Amino acid sequence: MKTTLLTLALAAASFSAAAQSKTPAPAAPVASVAPAPNAYTAMMTATIAEQNAAATPADVQATLAKLERAAAAVPTAWEPRYYQARAYLKLGFAGKDGDQQDKLFDQAQAALDQAKKLPGADQAELLILQAYVYQGRIMVSPMSRGMVYTGRVSEALGGAKALAPTNPRVYLLLANDLYFRPAIFGGGADKAKPLYEKAKALFATFRSANALSPTWGEKNADAMLAQMNAATARK
Repeated sequence: MKTTLLTLALAAASFSAAAQSKTPAPAAPVASVAPAPNAYTAMMTATIAEQNAAATPADVQATLAKLERAAAAVPTAWEPRYYQARAYLKLGFAGKDGDQQDKLFDQAQAALDQAKKLPGADQAELLILQAYVYQGRIMVSPMSRGMVYTGRVSEALGGAKALAPTNPRVYLLLANDLYFRPAIFGGGADKAKPLYEKAKALFATFRSANALSPTWGEKNADAMLAQMNAATARK
């Protein structure tokens, strides 16, 4: 199960700094200032691209310092904290030791909690990522945590769906939830496949709010559908 979830996490990812200084008035002391909006956007766009292309945990880890610099430069922007949370989440799924994974999910939660407090944050995207953190918690200990965190996943995704009913990541995570849920509890590949197909269809038409908005997940849906179709062909 952990191997498949790791495949999911890495398939979903399949994350240059820039700064600009401002000349102070003659009588004013020299002080550092936040980068101009275009420099911040360029810095974040490059870092997000690195995160999306990351093929190894080390690649993901390398983006964290850049995101921290971006968060320090523009402390009111929610995107750096969001992508920090996603980086820690990806590292958690890639881990092997449950205690270490939980620590990474703790860090993902802390960054996500920071993002939730910032103005203009995309609440639907934050709820989707929150559901993914909960799914990570389940992965660490399915038997002891499944009952509690499955409900939290459902609540978070229900809220995201109400806010953004055409966001494909809602259906991707709903599909993940069913795929990895035991059949005795209503899960299984046959229940998940229509949701993966819906996610794939929505990815074809979904348009992000701006250049820094989340775009991840399409490769994840494609990989899962290919895996299920291959399994059906072998029968």
